[in-house]
Amino acid sequence: MGLIEVIAHHGYAVTVIVLFLASAGLPLPVSITLLAAGAASQHGLRLGVVLPLACLAATCGDTLLYFGGRYTGWWLLSGMCRMSMDPERCIFNSAGYFYRRGAKTLLLAKFIPGLGAMAAPLAGSLNMRFWRFFRLDAVGVLLYCSVWTLTGYVFSGFIREIASLIGRASNAAFLLVLLLVIGYALALLTFTLRARRFKQIGRVDAVTLHERLQSMTPDKLVIIADVRSHGYYNPGMQRIKNSIRVEPHRLKEEIEALREFMQPECEIYLYCSCIRDTTSVRVAHMLLQENCKTQVITGGMKAWVKAGGALEMVPARDIQHLPRFE
Repeated sequence: MGLIEVIAHHGYAVTVIVLFLASAGLPLPVSITLLAAGAASQHGLRLGVVLPLACLAATCGDTLLYFGGRYTGWWLLSGMCRMSMDPERCIFNSAGYFYRRGAKTLLLAKFIPGLGAMAAPLAGSLNMRFWRFFRLDAVGVLLYCSVWTLTGYVFSGFIREIASLIGRASNAAFLLVLLLVIGYALALLTFTLRARRFKQIGRVDAVTLHERLQSMTPDKLVIIADVRSHGYYNPGMQRIKNSIRVEPHRLKEEIEALREFMQPECEIYLYCSCIRDTTSVRVAHMLLQENCKTQVITGGMKAWVKAGGALEMVPARDIQHLPRFE
């Protein structure tokens, strides 16, 4: 049974559940569900009921994320970007789009891949007034749901034919899946081959480094560089004690500032909060090209905390105060 038939036979529940969960952050096929709901409105569902229910469900999901962003700051955004190779860049890109276009971004956010789920918690994190958020978000949700649902309603016959063809083309679907698997394998191979350029990057686990620092003499020059994106940290964030800031999004300028430490007797360690230490490795690679050998702290900040390393508050001068919607 296809999605259109599922929605037609099981009423409005499927549409409401999918829209709410997707708006609350789960990766579900919202546009396909709305198309199917629109098509099913020609045969069973009532368009005047399914569209308001879809809008209500999506707005409720967005409101949940809004309050999540409001009361947890960037913690929720970091969690939503956790599966990204570079969570900080994920937040940076989404927030940058939001800041450039202001609060009215909410009107079209649903149409922009990646931004739809991030806009509501961003609005909450930046202290946008709730009723302003709710009005703009409700209009944006209505526009998004109307476009997809009405498209499904108008082109119901065509969509049913496509669904029927897909249902009969099981062999073609299998071939497509096979091609996708092969493509994924090739992409993974390419990534692995490209990663070989980072073979020379040294790594050290947090426990070993912590023990090493405890036994070092005061005259030994050691630099621990924090390459996380401080511009998106709330006041009260912590870092490794006595570490310095290196902004990963403007490495050329930061490398110039680090040249005074590029001495053979100086040990430089980098840490971030990315999966596979992506940002640290990237910075270490650029420093290596400048004849500065560094080591990456495996596991970054989390590993250091687990190892019992000393921490300190991020200085106020290193925190970029983001615009807020008062």
